[in-house]
Amino acid sequence: MNYYISDMHLFHKNVTKEGNNFDNRPFESLDEMHEYMKEKWNRKVTNGDNVYILGDIAMRGTQEQLIALVSQLKGRKILVKGNHDDVSDLRYKNLFEEICAYKEVTDHIGQEAYKLVLSHYPILMWNGQHRGTIHLYGHTHNTPEDTFFQECLRQLNLNNIQNSVKCPELARAYNVGCMMPYMNYEPRTLKEILNK
Repeated sequence: MNYYISDMHLFHKNVTKEGNNFDNRPFESLDEMHEYMKEKWNRKVTNGDNVYILGDIAMRGTQEQLIALVSQLKGRKILVKGNHDDVSDLRYKNLFEEICAYKEVTDHIGQEAYKLVLSHYPILMWNGQHRGTIHLYGHTHNTPEDTFFQECLRQLNLNNIQNSVKCPELARAYNVGCMMPYMNYEPRTLKEILNK
């Protein structure tokens, strides 16, 4: 099984009530957030599953704390690097099956195959976007920037429909930031994301 998540911001107190809670996360402290996310992750993910982390897994904390926490998360972890990801420590780097800046994969829901473009950052024009390829991203959290990006896609799709552009599929992109209501701080399957 494949799972997707982004922008966990482990060890970043400003995503909890310990700091300025810019994400409006429901956690009083980092410890509470870490325990909640770890429990949800490990209840769902097995060590045979792939988890694509689309950047910003952590923000602060010592390498030892970060390594200890991430090593407790089940699954084969693939990190699509974000702007806050520091993988200079070999011990931390070795916790991931792969580290990259961009990735194209195929996932399945039942017998149907879906091509995906994975990036930390939202991309307005991605490979195969009008041929059914779905873009999964993070970075923008639940902000006006994300609303603007989604509005740009809506306008692009509307323009193509109105001008009878021969696009077999509408462009679809989903923010898999853990703070999004449909993500609820846990890795999600493609089916769960598409059914949000």
